[in-house]
Amino acid sequence: MSVLEEMRIRSLGVIDDAVVELSPGFTAVTGETGAGKTMVVTSLGLLLGGRADPALVRVGAKAAVVEGRITVSPGDAAALRAEEAGGEIEDGALIVSRTVSAEGRSRAHLGGRSVPVGVLAELADDLVAVHGQTDQQGLLKPARQRQALDRYAGSGVEGPHTAYTAAYRRLRAVVTELDELTTRARERAQEADLLRFGLEEVAAVEPLPGEDTELAAEAERLGHAEALASAAALAHTALAGNPEDPEGVDATTVVAAAGQSLDAVRAHDPALAALADRIGEISILLSDVAGELAGYADQLDADPLRLAAVEERRAALTALTRKYGEDITAVLAWAEDGASRLTELEGDDDRIGELTAERDALRGELSALGQQLTDARTEAADRFAAAVTEELASLAMPHARVSFAIRQTEAPDEESGIDIGGRSVLYGPSGADEVELLLAPHPGAQPRPIAKGASGGELSRVMLAVEVVFAGSDPVPTYLFDEVDAGVGGKAAVEVGRRLAKLARSAQVVVVTHLPQVAAFADRQLLVEKTVDGSVTRSGVTVLEGEDRVRELSRMLAGQEDSETARAHAEELLATARTDG
Repeated sequence: MSVLEEMRIRSLGVIDDAVVELSPGFTAVTGETGAGKTMVVTSLGLLLGGRADPALVRVGAKAAVVEGRITVSPGDAAALRAEEAGGEIEDGALIVSRTVSAEGRSRAHLGGRSVPVGVLAELADDLVAVHGQTDQQGLLKPARQRQALDRYAGSGVEGPHTAYTAAYRRLRAVVTELDELTTRARERAQEADLLRFGLEEVAAVEPLPGEDTELAAEAERLGHAEALASAAALAHTALAGNPEDPEGVDATTVVAAAGQSLDAVRAHDPALAALADRIGEISILLSDVAGELAGYADQLDADPLRLAAVEERRAALTALTRKYGEDITAVLAWAEDGASRLTELEGDDDRIGELTAERDALRGELSALGQQLTDARTEAADRFAAAVTEELASLAMPHARVSFAIRQTEAPDEESGIDIGGRSVLYGPSGADEVELLLAPHPGAQPRPIAKGASGGELSRVMLAVEVVFAGSDPVPTYLFDEVDAGVGGKAAVEVGRRLAKLARSAQVVVVTHLPQVAAFADRQLLVEKTVDGSVTRSGVTVLEGEDRVRELSRMLAGQEDSETARAHAEELLATARTDG
């Protein structure tokens, strides 16, 4: 079993530097009001991944530091989690630390390895159950009471609850999508009509990729056909000459003459031969260009009917690019996307049908799982209530009776509910059950919600009884109670101490208390004292033994350490505790 052996606390609240040595059994932490007892609880909370509040840092200090040494056994859940996080366990001890800076930054270490604070919180689930005044207030909430019942029920609730949660989440997603489809039906229908119209326009024109670019070039050519033909003819004449004008000079003849003059002497100088070759190449090029100019002129079509047809086609394409894309390529891409979107929209009716069927099936599944949850909770509630009632008898409440009210709220209509026990009832992420813990403090009293029917002292004992019952069904190694005995006194306080001592036989129990009747039953009593300057130093947390413990119990009883009557009562309390132990 894991045991928290020691905590060192530095610069936290009123504590300057102190070491808290804890017992494997029952440790009571006592001291005058404001001495810093609650800082023990706060320190443990930080070690367990609690919220880091920079206001906790002692004035003038840069940071508050809490270190804890936990004895673990191989195979313990805490040991396995620490090893998963990369922490080391030395000689069976796991070192946990938490640092909170005055600026609010927080760091956590586990087994010498820096880890996220969340890892400490995960470790806490297997190590410690912390209870204090805020937990008592939490127990007043029906949601917390349902959680407590579910925790006690164990696998009987856990299995169907897991399946129910998964089905519930899927149902929420289905309902959301279904609502979107149905509430936006008109907008989606309008979108589909616009898409159909646009796709029909594109289909009617039947554009081809790049067609707009090609037609633009053709229109430009046809629109200037006469000028182009005239220019080509003039160029051809300049290059090849005019057959009707034998005396005319043309470029081909001139170049040919130049080549002939060089050919006659090229054999005498290689340089001149090279120039003659280049003139020959020019002559060939001029002949090719002249031939192409002749062919261009012959093929040039100046047909105004073709020009009209091209302009008409371009107008049709322009009508598409004005609406659906900057060019025909973009228009064709829009049409492809639009067709896909239209298929999706036209499938909405089918999708609505599918979702409706899935919604109904999920509600049926939730009804079955919800009924399983109700049955499992009802069965567990009887056992839980009987066990807590038995514990209350050991806590000076012999006539008190605890019970659970498990009920459901009728749904206003079938659509908003699930079927439980033949009725349509409201439901949520944890089922349809409203769970409330009831207390009848004495015979003849009507069971009432503990928020209304329990005094402060009774609520403290009910909470302790609940935790003792949990210790038997879902135990953790360490229990920390922060003044859980508030509002309790006299014989009831003795019974609380006795019950805590019994709980400490199977777990480590740490109690911050102001009651001597409770502290007397502890295996170890720690006294928290301030120094003159108002701080708690290393010597300010001491283990009380023998005469010192009697003096502290006397102070707690009568406010006077040296009162003979108080001392006699303190010794009697210790003797009673030892006898019971």
